[in-house]
Amino acid sequence: MGPLRVGVIGVGHLGYHHARVYTELLNAEVVGVVDINEERAASIGEMLGVPHYSDLEKFFRAARPHAVSVVVPTVDHYEVAKMSLEAGCHVLIEKPVTSTVEEAESLLKLAASRNLVLQVGHIERFNSAVQHVRNIVKSPLFLQSRRIGPFSSRINDVGVVLDLMIHDIDIILSLVPSEITSIMAMGRSIRSPLEDVATAQISFENGTLAHILVSRVSERRLRQLEIMEPERFISLNYETQDVSIHRCIREKGSSLVEVIEHPVFAKREPLKLELQHFVTCVREGRQPLVGIMDGKRALEVAISVLKQIHTPTGRVEETEAAER
Repeated sequence: MGPLRVGVIGVGHLGYHHARVYTELLNAEVVGVVDINEERAASIGEMLGVPHYSDLEKFFRAARPHAVSVVVPTVDHYEVAKMSLEAGCHVLIEKPVTSTVEEAESLLKLAASRNLVLQVGHIERFNSAVQHVRNIVKSPLFLQSRRIGPFSSRINDVGVVLDLMIHDIDIILSLVPSEITSIMAMGRSIRSPLEDVATAQISFENGTLAHILVSRVSERRLRQLEIMEPERFISLNYETQDVSIHRCIREKGSSLVEVIEHPVFAKREPLKLELQHFVTCVREGRQPLVGIMDGKRALEVAISVLKQIHTPTGRVEETEAAER
């Protein structure tokens, strides 16, 4: 089999990087980039030396892609992914997978009926530090995630929950092998019409507790996950891909000494790992690490958080998503 013919639909800031990385993969050939902004499509196409289109149907007819990345605004995810699947393309759809759980279920059924790969772009799953921690975490008791940074006008179609918190929701769900029993959340709009700061507390059936704080109006930038286990404390920095493991050991004489370990592992660009994984899954007919069910579950929890944030009374309530 020759190189996989891939395209990128939506070449804004993130879509450009999808197209760039695909051009660097040996087993992929970029057959087109698509954007409703014709000038943007032409600019990226010429920069990368690939065909460009502003009409999606023309792209499918002319480029004949095997697979596409869908990197359009969230509100358009469902329609663009649906068109792509109906055109016979395998799809990687950026997070959040869709605007509603019903749309995600519809895409799941469509992809299954056509035997097509449908991967969700939760890029942090491919962070080298996250992959290392997934292999060593055994019995998390408490997880605390903080993802904060300065305001950017670039993201204006979703609030901070679907923009940032959904990353942390997905990671926590992947690390805790238990069902959710309750969710409590609060949030506030500061610089935009949508929530810019949010916090959520998630309780699991097995007793694990997780706390998530996200902000896109902070002066400093931080991307960190901390995990407490019975006999150790694990800290992960998403940006530097560093992991530290803290534990106390008892020396002779009954004194406790803190030992800090810094595991050494290869660090690679998460987006490149994610897109290479997608291409491999398509070529080998494998199910992706982050499939539509993962994206749907993270979306359910995120919607539960949003419902609590936007209840008129501000009162915390459990929702159906938390009970499933």
